[in-house]
Amino acid sequence: MTTLQKILVVDDEPQITRVLRTSLSSRGYEVRSANDGESGLDLFAAWQPDLVITDLSMPNMTGIELCRALRTKSQVPIIVLSVKGEERTKIEALDSGADDYVTKPFSINELLARIRAGLRRAAQIKQPELPDTIEVGDFHIDRQKRIVTVSGKEVHLTPKEFDLLTYMASKPDQVLRHRTLLNAVWGGQSVEQPEYLRVFINQLRKKIEPGETPHYILTEPWIGYRFQPEKS
Repeated sequence: MTTLQKILVVDDEPQITRVLRTSLSSRGYEVRSANDGESGLDLFAAWQPDLVITDLSMPNMTGIELCRALRTKSQVPIIVLSVKGEERTKIEALDSGADDYVTKPFSINELLARIRAGLRRAAQIKQPELPDTIEVGDFHIDRQKRIVTVSGKEVHLTPKEFDLLTYMASKPDQVLRHRTLLNAVWGGQSVEQPEYLRVFINQLRKKIEPGETPHYILTEPWIGYRFQPEKS
């Protein structure tokens, strides 16, 4: 018997949760819903879904706070829904641990495509491709504790910054194309949104680079980036 993939919907709008439950269930997913972040967090712990869809503006606990809380315990794919389409809001959601962002009103087919991409990405992450500890050049990365030290000094990174640095550190001195990095960290649907990568590379540089001139993350014009683990 095939086990259905489980999706948790967290939204305080009954119409949205009703539409999503009906649409996703008809596509073969098992769906449960919560009407606020705190209830969603409790249901997540009890049910362990394969993917979470959450609104941003909710009572008691916002979608941003829910993303942060989930990221302390899980790497489950998170898709954020919101009527807010500003880039700043999108970046805040992604920086808090969300994997993708869909602006209301949305096409159910678009959402389904992003769900499939998120679940594919999660399946890839579950494969033991990387060691628990990466030591390369000036960098020590503990993937289990999610701790990064650069030249012996601990650096505090957001979930996506950590994932991006870990992927780059696993392939030192290689040219990594924009599309490759987007697909590896954000999933297949994000390859059409390169602003994700530009913003996070800039944030990462501010935290790990010793000065204004990049030494660790080098730009390969029109192609991508190269991670150089030691200062030249």
